[in-house]
Amino acid sequence: MLNYRELVVWQRAMDLVELIYKKSRNFPKEEVYGLTGQIRRAAVSIPSNLAEGQGRKSTKEFINYLSMVLGSLREVETQVLIAPRLNYLKPEETKAILEIASEVGRLLNALNIPNPSED
Repeated sequence: MLNYRELVVWQRAMDLVELIYKKSRNFPKEEVYGLTGQIRRAAVSIPSNLAEGQGRKSTKEFINYLSMVLGSLREVETQVLIAPRLNYLKPEETKAILEIASEVGRLLNALNIPNPSED
């Protein structure tokens, strides 16, 4: 299997983290422990769990980490959808973030994972 840094899904997840950090800088200061912190933690967990899962010995463990990655991705998407409702993101910013998140989701689904019972 490839090194996690060679996985396109990990690379695009890193792009997502970078964009989330850039756009959330403009969130109100009172959100530093609220939405800002939460969306950043969820975004960082996506490439982090991909890397950790890829480093596990068994396919079953890797699949468990992919499940966590998908959960974090959905969390980020939801928080990104909350932000414009609170006037923290402009529509075009929301769209740009969601496009990368959608791509990460497609790439996750496209990973060719062997059957865990084959370990």
